[in-house]
Amino acid sequence: MFALLVCPLAARALDLDLKLEPGAALSMNGQQSNRFDLGGAATLKGLVGFEGGYVNLAAGLTFLGLPAQTGYPSSSAGTAWAPSFGLRLQLPRESDAMRLSRPHARESFYGARPWIDADVLYVNTGGLGRVGFATAAGLSFPMGESRSFWLGPFVRYFQIFQGNPAGYDNRNANTIILGLSLETGTRLVRPPAEPEEKDPAPVVMAVAARPDRDGDGLADDVDACPDMYGPASNAGCPVYEKIVVKADVLELKEKIQFSWNQAVIEPVSYPALDEVSKALQDNKGFRVAIEGHASSEGADDHNQSLSTRRAEAVLDYVADHGVARDRLVSKGFSSSRPIESNATAVGREANRRVEFVVHFIVLKEGSLQ
Repeated sequence: MFALLVCPLAARALDLDLKLEPGAALSMNGQQSNRFDLGGAATLKGLVGFEGGYVNLAAGLTFLGLPAQTGYPSSSAGTAWAPSFGLRLQLPRESDAMRLSRPHARESFYGARPWIDADVLYVNTGGLGRVGFATAAGLSFPMGESRSFWLGPFVRYFQIFQGNPAGYDNRNANTIILGLSLETGTRLVRPPAEPEEKDPAPVVMAVAARPDRDGDGLADDVDACPDMYGPASNAGCPVYEKIVVKADVLELKEKIQFSWNQAVIEPVSYPALDEVSKALQDNKGFRVAIEGHASSEGADDHNQSLSTRRAEAVLDYVADHGVARDRLVSKGFSSSRPIESNATAVGREANRRVEFVVHFIVLKEGSLQ
């Protein structure tokens, strides 16, 4: 309930994580440190929280092993198993909106994410069960572009409350654990709610003159390029060598080629993009949304990042060749909009593409925009 109150209720996604914490363990109690040598510990935790939230609920299992020093009989006195339940405070895992607003290349401290946690434990040592407490602080660093794994150091304080059981040492057991944490997880996205259906607004029909600014015989309201002379067979748009200008899209006759797994345009695609730039200069009323798409291979986070950066690279190229940036927008769609089946190599190749979706600016007659 506490996590639900402090996490954003409007979040559309739930983060599920699995965390492994191996480390070295050392007793901090004087009497115990005289009996036990340096040992080891490991904790396995499951965590759940909302996208964009600072609090995660955690449930885990900890193993603690402290070997007896020479002269003491070897027994289970230094071995403990402890299921736990608690909370973790952290910087939120990045969402798609966060990644687009601040690309990884501009992250400070290599994208490090600090965290602290606290857990209540029930500790079992041999046949004895006791209550315990643990708290830790750590720093996690992302591994790779997809942010699928996080690795970093941590320090954990582990205490067992002994009580006064007959025949047992009644001093509290205090242990410090130093190690590395490895975390991975997934995000479950809730689909958006369906919009309510509303009665359609009445359509007002108006009769007006049908001007033809470019004089190509097609009225401006049916001319896909009302400011450029073009044949009716091409919807009133000029005919180009490497692209086809349609009413709602600039269709390339060849694919834009990129370096493998990078957002670097290959020189072989420069002529096609030069012609796209020329077409946009010829048609001042066009605004273009440049869309990057990927196949289903690889992690979704990586595909989203790569498709976004490739669309941005195409936008930069077109803008550098004479097209105003306020007429351009770019967006990556990862593998969410395939045009072929991803089950075949041919289909996956077709799905890795860049598209130019056309929107219109209505110009006044005689405008030179």
